[in-house]
Amino acid sequence: MLQLMFTVIFSEMALILLMLFKTPLRKLVIISLDRVKRGRGPVVVKTVAATIAVLVSSSIYGMVKIQKRWIDDGVANPTDQILMAKHLLEATLMGSSLFLALMIDRLHHYIRELRIRRKTMEAVKKQNQVIEDGKTGVANEVKAKEEEMATLRAKLKELESELETKTKDVHAAEANAVALRKQSEGFLLEYDRLLEENQNLRTQLQTMDRTISRSGSKKNS
Repeated sequence: MLQLMFTVIFSEMALILLMLFKTPLRKLVIISLDRVKRGRGPVVVKTVAATIAVLVSSSIYGMVKIQKRWIDDGVANPTDQILMAKHLLEATLMGSSLFLALMIDRLHHYIRELRIRRKTMEAVKKQNQVIEDGKTGVANEVKAKEEEMATLRAKLKELESELETKTKDVHAAEANAVALRKQSEGFLLEYDRLLEENQNLRTQLQTMDRTISRSGSKKNS
């Protein structure tokens, strides 16, 4: 019994040391404990722990009986002393075994929680990286749009300047056309006046020809 308890305690201490330091064996120990906690494993572990607790209680009860007998007899015989030491050692070893088992369970739980937290943090970091990349892409796209808008504004200003120049040219052409039209109207008026004077001169000439022709016919008669 004592050899078995010493073997169990040393095994538990070795497991705790393996779990405390990051080595390839720790992963194997964690996987093994994960498998133990699946299915009927927890029931078996609880049964063994309950059995050890009963044995510890039995040893404590035996120690109490021996202590009462010492009080009643007033003298402790060698056999009771050996039994007392045996019960005390067994209770100590079994209690230590239970305590180490509880430590292994808690260490396993915390290591699993730490692994889950690390995976969650890695996932969050990846999401943040994706978001940052998306923000960078959006910023680059916005910058490209702003540059495109600046180019379009420059082209718009250039077109407005060109339109203003063309408008001035059109206004100048319209002014020239108005001046030419006024000049042509003046020419037409002058032409009509000249036609009228020419007509008057022709009428006068015809009148003078008739007068001269009548004077000549009177002289001949």
